[in-house]
Amino acid sequence: MTSSLLLATAVLRTRGVNTTFTCTAFSSPATLLPRQQRRAKVSSSSSSSARLLTSPISYPATLRSFDEFISLPPSYTTTTTSSATRLFSTTRGDEGGTTTTSSEPTMEEDTVGKLGVLITAKGNEIRTMKERGISKDELGPHVEELKSLKSKLMAAMTEKGGETTLPLLTTMAPATTSTKKRKNKGEKNNDNEKINNSNSNDDDDTTTMSINELRESRLAKVAAMRAVDIEPYAYSYKPNITAVELATMYKNRLDPGQDDDDPNAIYTVAGRIMVKRVFGKLAFYTLQDETGVIQLQFDKSKLDTDTATTSTSFSFTNLKAWTDAGDIIGATGTVRRTEKGELTLYIREWTMLTKSTLPLPDKYGGLKDVSKRYRNRHLDLIVNPLVRETFMKRAKITSSLRRQLDAKGFLEIETPVLQSQPGGAEARPFITYHNTMDMELTLRIATELHLKRLIIGGFARVYEVGRIFRNEGISTRHNPEFTSVELYQAYADYNDMIELTEELICNMAAEVCDDNGAGMTSIPYGEHVISLVRPWRRVTMHDIVKEEIPNYDFDITDPTTLDAAKAVASEAGVPDVHKCTTVGYVLNACFEELCEPKLIQPTFVIDYPTEVSPLSKPHRTKAGIVERFELFATGREMANSFSELTDPIDQRERFEAQAAKKEAGDEEACDVDEEFLSALEQGMPPTGGLGIGIDRLVMLLTNSPSIRDVIAFPLLKPEV
Repeated sequence: MTSSLLLATAVLRTRGVNTTFTCTAFSSPATLLPRQQRRAKVSSSSSSSARLLTSPISYPATLRSFDEFISLPPSYTTTTTSSATRLFSTTRGDEGGTTTTSSEPTMEEDTVGKLGVLITAKGNEIRTMKERGISKDELGPHVEELKSLKSKLMAAMTEKGGETTLPLLTTMAPATTSTKKRKNKGEKNNDNEKINNSNSNDDDDTTTMSINELRESRLAKVAAMRAVDIEPYAYSYKPNITAVELATMYKNRLDPGQDDDDPNAIYTVAGRIMVKRVFGKLAFYTLQDETGVIQLQFDKSKLDTDTATTSTSFSFTNLKAWTDAGDIIGATGTVRRTEKGELTLYIREWTMLTKSTLPLPDKYGGLKDVSKRYRNRHLDLIVNPLVRETFMKRAKITSSLRRQLDAKGFLEIETPVLQSQPGGAEARPFITYHNTMDMELTLRIATELHLKRLIIGGFARVYEVGRIFRNEGISTRHNPEFTSVELYQAYADYNDMIELTEELICNMAAEVCDDNGAGMTSIPYGEHVISLVRPWRRVTMHDIVKEEIPNYDFDITDPTTLDAAKAVASEAGVPDVHKCTTVGYVLNACFEELCEPKLIQPTFVIDYPTEVSPLSKPHRTKAGIVERFELFATGREMANSFSELTDPIDQRERFEAQAAKKEAGDEEACDVDEEFLSALEQGMPPTGGLGIGIDRLVMLLTNSPSIRDVIAFPLLKPEV
């Protein structure tokens, strides 16, 4: 088996003297790797001196097991071809600052060093097993052994006379892993700061470590911080500026290489480390907050000088040792512009706010799998700024909607989610059960009937932005739970609702899409440009179907034409028309199949057949038609509106027709709602109602192709 050099270091404070142990071991008896592949820089906590292991060491052939290795006496030495080299070498820095080498380690020191070697060796052994495809069951005992060794190490390091300061385990890459070329001239090849293909070139070694190993490495840093009384999970922090505010403040200010000399221009920021780049005594971090990114510059001389009066724990050395991409930190500094012209915060002090124990997604591979993005939306938001912008716009859209309605005198009143029977729409409900009340309930499929009862009760204008639940199919435009706004205005009709719909949507578009304040006249959506110039097109369902089937005129008032209508629709390619029981249903089927997908520009389709609109008022001049419209854009429905039905007798007859459909097996048909009918008999004023699908509207205004792109946590099947 190819041998690999294993390095473990443990820094202890023993009887007031800082000590650094360096141990080497082999996975099997063999000759050491070439020197350039096994150099390791190990720093003493009391000085910058370091001992470099360069002498080749060989194990006796009889040394075969971990148990044998841990039982070796402290005085054990190995013999090389040219000289004798100690297996455990100790570098001590005394209080006077001089450095001497001890000839004999103490028993506690020897145990810690050996445990460090064993942990590193076992970690490499586990990694090799994984590469060979070992099963989880077979791997389990080895993982447990590794955990046991780590527990023994922590116990040994906390025994009396061995107080921990900065415990650190470092694993060198196996011999089979090639070292990446340095990309920056003069950059030091510190084994604790490996270049990799993740979000940092100075972070965890993701090229050689598994996620679990990376997590263990970061947890070790958490332990190291707590060992010196630093809490890696802060309780609060007070930044005084954001990335965007800083960029705006310094727009067109400072030339390349210039610093802001104003002594009062000191700023504090907080955010997540996205990129970490260390070049010897200089480091550049990219910090991301809610608004954007800002570059932080750390200079060892400046940072160590400025932090000397506050806390040496947040020194430049600890910055490099403790931080990784993904951590959340706070930092204070002055503003400068680099030689390349990038606005930078020149840091004078920093603090850890939250230590991340898992790495960020790969910088170049990214989080591209759509399903993984939806399942791990928190990561999606961290690494994809456009996703974060989409949800910021969604919040602005709903906020704008509420402000507009409030300004017009509408009141937002919440209605029940749990209902004894579904109503207000034709949809299949989710069914649940209330244990205490011993009754079956459904999640609401609409807010309509309760809001209308508020109108009956005396409110003139009401609305609710709320979650709706429908047990239906899932697609790029359908999700089983979605958000809608329903509003009702007394003494109005569907003509008033058309005007209100245009006004609301245009104002929302102007708020989230208009960057220059010139007013929105069009927005992009996929390959289309959507015109928002008012007024939007208005066309009856009858007329728009006739555009697709010009040689036939659907007469919804003549039931004798049903067979002819079915034949024409079937010939035009409309599926399942044999199931339609009236000409009105045939007309609606033709519209949905032939016309709806082609309505890219905003279009109000008005005047629907009575049988497909059970809650709408009959048209005042046209038989068999109701006063209803739906708004379509980008080939999908955006809004739905009625002149609301106020005749309780007519409403009962329509409910009974719906109940008959349900009895015949239509799971989307509704029952007779006696509570609503009783309220309606008290008298409801003429009312216009409007419903807008918030999710589809956000899709339009953010140029998002799927409804899952605008729902933070869409429903997904469990991963297999």
